[in-house]
Amino acid sequence: QPAVTTTKENNKNKSSKTLAIKDSRTFRGSYTNYLRKVRGHTQGFFAHLALFPTRSIYMKHKIEVLAPVGGQEQLISAVRCGATAVYLGTKNFNARRNGENFDKDSLLSAVKYCHGRGVAVHVALNTLFMDPETTDLVAEIQSIAQCGADAMIIQDLGTARLVHSLYPSMVMHASTQLSIHNVAGASALEELGFSRVVLAREVSKEEIALIKKSTSLEVEIFVHGALCMSMSGSCYLSSLLGERSGNRGLCAQPCRLNFTTKENREYALSLKDLTLVEQIQDLIDIGVDSLKIEGRMKRPEYVAAAVTACNQAIAGEAPDMDTLTAVFSRSGFTSGYFNNERNQDMFGYRRKEDVTAASGVLGMLANTYRGENPLVPVDITVSIGADVPATMEMTDGTFIVSAVGSVPQIALNRPTDYELVKRGAEKLGNTPFYLEKLDATIGDGLMCPVSALNQMRKDCTTQLLAMREVAVPHKLVPPSMSLDGHPKKLSLFEPQLRIRLERVKQLTTGIKKEGSLIILPIWELYSHKEVIAELGEKIVAELPSLIFPAQEKLMLSRLLELKESGLTNVMAGSLGSVALAKKSGLTIFGDYSLNVLNSHALAAYQELGVSDVTVSFENSIRNTKNLGDYLPYGILGYGYLPVMTFRNCPAKSENGCGDCIGRTTITDRKGNQFPLVCRLKSYTQLLNPIPLYLGDRQETLQGIGHVTLYFTVETPARCDEVTRLWVNKTPLGGQRTGGLYFRSLQ
Repeated sequence: QPAVTTTKENNKNKSSKTLAIKDSRTFRGSYTNYLRKVRGHTQGFFAHLALFPTRSIYMKHKIEVLAPVGGQEQLISAVRCGATAVYLGTKNFNARRNGENFDKDSLLSAVKYCHGRGVAVHVALNTLFMDPETTDLVAEIQSIAQCGADAMIIQDLGTARLVHSLYPSMVMHASTQLSIHNVAGASALEELGFSRVVLAREVSKEEIALIKKSTSLEVEIFVHGALCMSMSGSCYLSSLLGERSGNRGLCAQPCRLNFTTKENREYALSLKDLTLVEQIQDLIDIGVDSLKIEGRMKRPEYVAAAVTACNQAIAGEAPDMDTLTAVFSRSGFTSGYFNNERNQDMFGYRRKEDVTAASGVLGMLANTYRGENPLVPVDITVSIGADVPATMEMTDGTFIVSAVGSVPQIALNRPTDYELVKRGAEKLGNTPFYLEKLDATIGDGLMCPVSALNQMRKDCTTQLLAMREVAVPHKLVPPSMSLDGHPKKLSLFEPQLRIRLERVKQLTTGIKKEGSLIILPIWELYSHKEVIAELGEKIVAELPSLIFPAQEKLMLSRLLELKESGLTNVMAGSLGSVALAKKSGLTIFGDYSLNVLNSHALAAYQELGVSDVTVSFENSIRNTKNLGDYLPYGILGYGYLPVMTFRNCPAKSENGCGDCIGRTTITDRKGNQFPLVCRLKSYTQLLNPIPLYLGDRQETLQGIGHVTLYFTVETPARCDEVTRLWVNKTPLGGQRTGGLYFRSLQ
């Protein structure tokens, strides 16, 4: 409710209030120059909220509610229901390319609309790109920056390199597609210029707390929405089955089809939707900065329900979980990862009753965003004096506007009093403002027409909204590097042969002879240090794909012990692994799971200290051979390719792992059996059932630095046989695939 202030009290406080307004105006100058000053500190648009004693909606929440926006309707729903930030995508290079999304004009309108209502705009640029797309990507970056977006959400380190070079003031958020799940990964992001990390959905409450405590980055957590079975950024199932890459925004969601376990449990790769809405107070206690809602492909009523539930939980109220469940769910919800309860209860799929439940709540939810929601508090000062025009001043705590009315008349009946002015000032309906405080100085016996008061109020709200609805472009800095990458000098050398093994027992005499490097998991080498003594610099220790916070110190200590035993090389497949490997002082090789598709990503890893990289097997041979000469690079030439990486094993029974030996299969609806490989009971990988093999196509590989034979479930005899076939350039026999190397990835 507005404060009731008497004329006497108003006169007493007027001088100090006027002085404060004058000081803030002096600092700001013009609004455009003010924003440019803020941008110069690379803190983003809403940094001004920390510089001024503003009372915008951002000051009400100590934690950001970040809503998904697939189109204009979802944008209005999110803002009017109380989101403090939204994230959306443009037409290209975002993880929901099939959505409505925003072109340059609609993005500019969206930024202005949101800024007017105190809402930040984060733009998803969170897919991998290939070198032929660099020009289009740069144009997209420039378009987003010119529209005055507050942050970009980025997966590809090549994209981050371009953004940081062209627009140093642009705030960068690391997408969950980067699979950051440990302290080392967050530390690497700091080095790369990111200001926020969107953590992997698989981390627990305790792990979130440790990462938050150990980094200067803002931490963003998914609190509601669809839950992928695989670690984001580590899923290649859709691309290998149908050339529609999840890493490029076109996932066909084959995991939602009916895969069955050996125990005939159905939908073994489909998880229930995530919700942490009822545990938001825990996230606030941890210090999480942003609560992210998944769902850019969902309808506006879903956005309304999710944003409303989050705000209820933040306010300490009981969130409306019934409505949230009805509008969209898959057999209910799960919080298994957050609660460290990774079991069968996390699995679920979209049932008929889940679909029909929405009809009962859609109309009610649509009503919640029919009109403007008064989210921004304002103070109004009215002066009504004899023989001078009446005036009204309005401020949101940052901007001040004013309007002039008519000269008051001598009252014949009822003079204008405070209550009458208050009733008029409160009529801020269909604007984003609400009255928080009214100061009124009213001369005795004067009458100011209600129509004049209403007109001044309307003039002020129009001016104030116009001042708030701004989109100041980020400043373009002339790049100090080639935007097209560093062209490769093609040569006709044949690639070196590297051999990756799962177990030391697969290390045959033939493999020792033919492999220029032998790659073994670190836990295997730690148990068989004699292999290092035997093979010396040919040995590479492979770090696990997933290293959670509790394992980081142990993994580094193991690396250092192996270094004392003569180890010189380490293989890293994630940003966190690269950071850990860097601390060891060993020579770092980048694995396929770094998802390198372009020259700028190669350059980024070179700058991080990586010596060479195995590029993503989603890249074509043609594109791979034309990568720039930033680093030596190679490909996988053989293997049952890892297509998904899980923290919750789909083969786990109601009693947990039981007597599982870490090797089993699941079956798709066509009868194909996909191998499952457990790694230290920490994570599991799903392998493609048909092996990749390029041994009889080696003439196409000239100019590539190395080729790795990637052995997993094969017997020692089979490993030896495939190596011999490769050396002799002989066909494999039986089923095999060329993967995506000779196909066109969408």
